[in-house]
Amino acid sequence: MNELQLFLHALKQPEYLHVLLNPLPMYGLAMGLLALLLALLLRSRPARVVALVLVALSCASVWPVVRYGHGGYDRVSAMSNNEAKQWLDVHQHRADRAKYIFYLAGLLALAALAADWKFPRAALPLAVATLVLAVVSSGLGGWIAHAGGKVRHSEFRDGPPPNPIEPSQREEHHKHSH
Repeated sequence: MNELQLFLHALKQPEYLHVLLNPLPMYGLAMGLLALLLALLLRSRPARVVALVLVALSCASVWPVVRYGHGGYDRVSAMSNNEAKQWLDVHQHRADRAKYIFYLAGLLALAALAADWKFPRAALPLAVATLVLAVVSSGLGGWIAHAGGKVRHSEFRDGPPPNPIEPSQREEHHKHSH
């Protein structure tokens, strides 16, 4: 197989797509946050609209990241030692709990965009609320990524996760997360 064929084959593997897409929520949201902060400081409506679109798209990108993460769980788990499996479970558990905050931040960004058309007085407070919730989402993204980085990178591990998922919880959680 040539390199293009290998790449196209890799795109069929959910764990590969997860790794490929997982920077989008973090880096996209960071850029959206910076743009939104600058737009608010400059009091620029066009810049605020662009920033809110960036925040909404970045938050929406959480959905495929989580979906492909679930899809690749079994394969990554099978190639992992016990400590890595514990971190994988914690990573998945954190993502499953925090994804709703990202979705809420994205919806709030869309509400702020809609307010620019229909309810201009509400647009600025909604944009500020979006900024706050996006900061929270960004922090949660770091919390999720902290556990995720330890799955395949043993050099980052200082031992098992502080609150490991018990085997009975792991099976129950994995069953409901699909």
